[in-house]
Amino acid sequence: MLPDGRRLHLQDGPIDVIVEAFGQLGEIDLAYRAAAGRFVSVLDELCGELAFLRRPACENGGLPSGAIARRMLSAVMPHASQTFITPMAAVAGAVAQEILESMILAAKLSRAYVNDGGDIALHLTPGEKFVVGMVECPNRASLFGTTTIRSRDPIRGIATSGWRGRSFSLGIADAVTVMADTAAMADAAATVVANAVDVPGHPTIGRVRACELAPDSDLGERLVTQSVGELAPVEIWDALEAGARIAETLRESELIRAAALNLQGETRVIGGEVCSHLLDIPTPNGRMENA
Repeated sequence: MLPDGRRLHLQDGPIDVIVEAFGQLGEIDLAYRAAAGRFVSVLDELCGELAFLRRPACENGGLPSGAIARRMLSAVMPHASQTFITPMAAVAGAVAQEILESMILAAKLSRAYVNDGGDIALHLTPGEKFVVGMVECPNRASLFGTTTIRSRDPIRGIATSGWRGRSFSLGIADAVTVMADTAAMADAAATVVANAVDVPGHPTIGRVRACELAPDSDLGERLVTQSVGELAPVEIWDALEAGARIAETLRESELIRAAALNLQGETRVIGGEVCSHLLDIPTPNGRMENA
């Protein structure tokens, strides 16, 4: 348990999860025991199928055996015909979902979340809600807005991706936050949209082959972003527009519900009318404005 006495911290190798449940104390205890019990085997399960999970997703490519691995593959397959993607793009969201599922099967909770490195799976019963902060950069706690998820909303997953985060990115977004029906779906889509936020060939953008940084990376020889210099306003606009086009296509296909793209202090918001109340972005006068 963390010092606040409310949240459970689960960590094994690269998997680092924060869990919080709401309800009667006895039910919360049951939920936390279930989360810890399920978490014990997660890393071994994933490592057992790692060779498969690092391969590009494709039709007729076979199926993994583990529940988490199958969820990862399912989340990335809708993107596979349009871009390079492996099941690893959805690993954090899929793990968060698996832990949350174990909790709600074991206990009666009013609401709960599982946060796996910023990729979040949500459980909400009728009348409940969560308010979630959106960060400018995944590697520092600097909020550029909030999102309120209510039980009546279809969203049960939130994920953030960007070049400053713990995973490699092909793009230059400081942060792309995506809301989707599941955490695994949000995780995969955030990766795709963040990769699309780019100004190809720009001289101030530093890129390195992924395999030079991590020899076993699923991205292999692909160039991943390591530094981004100051961009001109038109270049920021172009990069965000490229990502926004992809995000809008994913929204129209119902692979995401809404997204916020952030680059060097500028933000683009994608979301249909049904989600127009979700995103609160500060205006220049410091107030929060629905977008």
